[in-house]
Amino acid sequence: MESDHGWERHIEVLVFLYWPAHAASYTVVSQTFDIPKTSVHDIVHRVSRAVLGILRKVICFPTGDDLEAVGAGSAQLARSPAFSRAVGAIDGCHIRIKPPANNSHCYYNRKLFHSIQLQAITDHRGKFLDIFAGYPGSVHNARVLRNSPVYTGSLYPPPGKCILGDGGYPCLSAPICLITPYREPVQDPVQARFNSKHSRAWNIIERAFGMMKTRWRSVFFKALEISPAFVPEVVACCAGLHNLTLLNGDIVEAEDEEDHDDGLPKPHNPQARVGDHVRDNLAAAVSAPNICVAALREHDYL
Repeated sequence: MESDHGWERHIEVLVFLYWPAHAASYTVVSQTFDIPKTSVHDIVHRVSRAVLGILRKVICFPTGDDLEAVGAGSAQLARSPAFSRAVGAIDGCHIRIKPPANNSHCYYNRKLFHSIQLQAITDHRGKFLDIFAGYPGSVHNARVLRNSPVYTGSLYPPPGKCILGDGGYPCLSAPICLITPYREPVQDPVQARFNSKHSRAWNIIERAFGMMKTRWRSVFFKALEISPAFVPEVVACCAGLHNLTLLNGDIVEAEDEEDHDDGLPKPHNPQARVGDHVRDNLAAAVSAPNICVAALREHDYL
């Protein structure tokens, strides 16, 4: 990082980390480090650009053996080998902001505060595989998904795999395979059993959001006093640093805060295909016995 003042690089990194971790304003950070407020502003922007420069190395889709490990992890979370096909969980999160000067009503969400949307996909450990931030808080999760690169470019999951979402998303087989739970009330024990297993595997993304909210309190527990245009950059940095901390074994306890969207909107993309049949097949696999009793093999109905 280029610097036009006397602060050493490690001081700049400390200033940047202190700001999102302590729910502190630029003024408080300035007083803590005895650095001018304008310098704090410049440091935060400069370090965030440096972090974004390595983002693709720490937030990326798994391939090969890593992909299979994610599937095995999902099966372990769900306590069902049928979920080895699931290679991620997707959900949205609201980032609080101060009401913008222009079009503030667009940022006012259903939870009655102004926000910007973060969409993320995580693996079985809570590591972010993909993030997409920037849409105003009033926009539904399903619409954010339809406009995200992972959806429009069919980037993930690969063929034969799926990701898990909650009831705020449509159940799809294309352009990406996204499996949601059955709507309540369920029709039979097979659906109920599937929903239970699905919830176990999908909840890892709630835990990932919870860990990130706990670590970066300034970003997730108070309204950011920065330009809405800068919010996606800050959130991306937090997600990247979250992954680095996980890889280094630095894990914090998650603070729960649900951000679910209610309802199940139908996909508006004419190329989208409903994934009910994929979900039904997965539900049947969940309820299928793992071990066939030897005596039953003697009968024709098998």
